[in-house]
Amino acid sequence: MSDGWSDGKNRTIINFLVSCPQGTMFLRSVDASDRVKDANMLFELLDEVVMEVGVENVVQLITDNASNYVLAGKMLEEKHKTIFWTPCAAHCIDLMLEDIGKLEWIKNTIEHAKSITKYIYNHSWVLNLMRENTEKRELLRLAITRFATHFLTLQSMASQSSNLQKMFASDEWNESQWARKPDGKDTKKKVNDPRFWKRTTEIVKIAEPLVKVLRLVDGEKLAMGYIYEAMDQAKEQIKAAYNDRVSKYGPIWDIIDRRWNNQLHRPIHAAGYFLNPRYRYRAQLGEDVTGEVRDGLIDCLERMVPSESDQLEIHRQITCFTRATGTFGKNLAKIARDVDEPGNNSKV
Repeated sequence: MSDGWSDGKNRTIINFLVSCPQGTMFLRSVDASDRVKDANMLFELLDEVVMEVGVENVVQLITDNASNYVLAGKMLEEKHKTIFWTPCAAHCIDLMLEDIGKLEWIKNTIEHAKSITKYIYNHSWVLNLMRENTEKRELLRLAITRFATHFLTLQSMASQSSNLQKMFASDEWNESQWARKPDGKDTKKKVNDPRFWKRTTEIVKIAEPLVKVLRLVDGEKLAMGYIYEAMDQAKEQIKAAYNDRVSKYGPIWDIIDRRWNNQLHRPIHAAGYFLNPRYRYRAQLGEDVTGEVRDGLIDCLERMVPSESDQLEIHRQITCFTRATGTFGKNLAKIARDVDEPGNNSKV
């Protein structure tokens, strides 16, 4: 995995890390100021790291999805036929949230909320009054990305809507100097706007499922076998929030699908989904697994296993896995389906 950032001298630094079932470890840090803008030079840098770790030990390389990384990733896949390049899932999901946040009504609601929180947090007396009314619960919520922070703050504000309105209706507020000032009056008006709270509740229902996926892919848990299902579930939750009205959830799905299909949907995610026993034996997957999931599995098999005889043997084992025969059908294996995480017993 690569993680780029700029230091105090405006140098482009790339940290390289290795993730495996035993955890994530730091490999090295490189000053790539003279290479990061050139895809060919960036490819050489990424290739150096792959060779250091060992091609046979690398399943995928994860970077951000800037155009230079995309091109370098494709060059790496061309050289090393058994390796997949994939963009950072957390970055892609954050871009989904960013795109959703650009919808005019959502953008306006976020600005409305930022105006309220800015006023409260910029005046210590008002902030203390807010904390008294919310039992010391904060409105601002930090998340792993900027756009997730916006949506978590809206979630926090929605949970405190009645307390905020009660605060601005209290004698303590009305008798204060802040209540007579224009910015105080304006903030009170915004807090008492019913349309703002209605929209805030709606946005929370849209964003919450995606923020959950963001937490999944940014956590310590290996998410490869879970992201495909997690994205499907997020979309279904958004659909349910709108009572299956396609005119409402359709534009949100379009935004999600655009990023998912163009950037994040990779054969290796489909294969991880197929091979996760937690989902493999559920009714919705079963024998009627969708074509794109099976195609993703076959694509991975053909890319990662050059030997046709090995491919055939794996195909036979997949049949046993699919039908839960042999070892897969034993009682212990059945019990472990929803208990053990895929890969936990792997050796480095």
